[in-house]
Amino acid sequence: MIPTASPRVAPVVYIKLLLMAVFWGGTFIAGKIVAQNVGPYSAAFLRFAIASVFLCLAAIKMEGRLPRLRRRQLLPVFLLGMTGVFAYNVFFFKGLKLIEAGRAAIIIANNPICIALFSALLFRERLTGSRLAGILISITGAVVVITRGDWHMIGSGAVGWGELFILGCVASWVTFSLLGKVLLAEMSPLASVLYAAVCGAVCLALPAWQEGILVAWSAYRPIDWAALFYLGFFGTVLGFVWYYQGIQRIGAMKAGVFINFVPVSAIIFSFFILHEPLTLSLLFGAAMVLSGVYLTNRTARTH
Repeated sequence: MIPTASPRVAPVVYIKLLLMAVFWGGTFIAGKIVAQNVGPYSAAFLRFAIASVFLCLAAIKMEGRLPRLRRRQLLPVFLLGMTGVFAYNVFFFKGLKLIEAGRAAIIIANNPICIALFSALLFRERLTGSRLAGILISITGAVVVITRGDWHMIGSGAVGWGELFILGCVASWVTFSLLGKVLLAEMSPLASVLYAAVCGAVCLALPAWQEGILVAWSAYRPIDWAALFYLGFFGTVLGFVWYYQGIQRIGAMKAGVFINFVPVSAIIFSFFILHEPLTLSLLFGAAMVLSGVYLTNRTARTH
C-alpha cells in the first residue's frame, strides 16, 4: 500500500519514490541484456563511470560543490566501493548472465531481511518474535525461488552458479549497508554514494582492461549502450537521489516501503520485455519474500 501524502508533503515526493522502485526493477532487465554481450567487469565499470559523472553533477547542483572528503574517510569509502559497487556488480552481471532477471530480483529482495538479521547479531538491535517470523518467511520464499520449488536441489548440489552469484550480491550489499552504518554516519547519503561509485569505478578499471574492454567496446550493440546508460543514470543516479530525497521528506521507514515494489516491477518487466515465464514457484516465493519483508518492517515501526 502506498503511503498517503500528508498536507505538508508534495505528491511529487511519492511519485519520485514510485518511479525509483520502477527504475530499480528495470535494472534487472537492463543487466540481463548487458550481461549477454559485455563482460562483468566491463559492464560494472561502464555503469559506474557513467553514474560517477552524473553523481558529481548532482552533488554540485544540490550541495553547491563536491562534498569534502576527509583523510579518515578514505578507507571507509574504499570499503564501500569494494563491497557495494565492485563486488555487488560483478556478482550482479555474472548472475544475470546465467539466470532469469525475475528470479534474481526476488533473491535480492532479501537484502533488508539480511540487514535486519545481521544488525541484530552485530549491533544488538532488538529482534522480536514477529521480526524473526518475517525473516524466516522471507528466507523460505527465497529458497523456493532458488530451487524452483524443488527442495531436493539443495541436497543434490543442483543449485547453479547463477543463484550463487546473486546470493553474492546479497552478501555484498549487506556488508555495504552495515559498513555504511558504522563508518560513514558523518557523511551525507549523496556524498557516500558518490565517492563509493567513483572508488568502485576506479577499482574496476584495471580488471575491465584485463577483460579486454578496449577492444570489445566497439562490438557492443546499441542496446548494450542504452542499457548501460539506463543502469548508470536511471538505476543509480536518479534512483539513489530520489530515494534519499524521500528519506529526507517522509522518513526512512515510509520511503523504504517503496522498495517492496522493486521485485514486483522486475517480474512484470521480465515477463513482458524478456518473455520470462511466470512459474508457480516464482510467484509463490515472491509472495513469501514480500510478506516477510513487510512483516519485518511493520514490526520494526511498532516496537
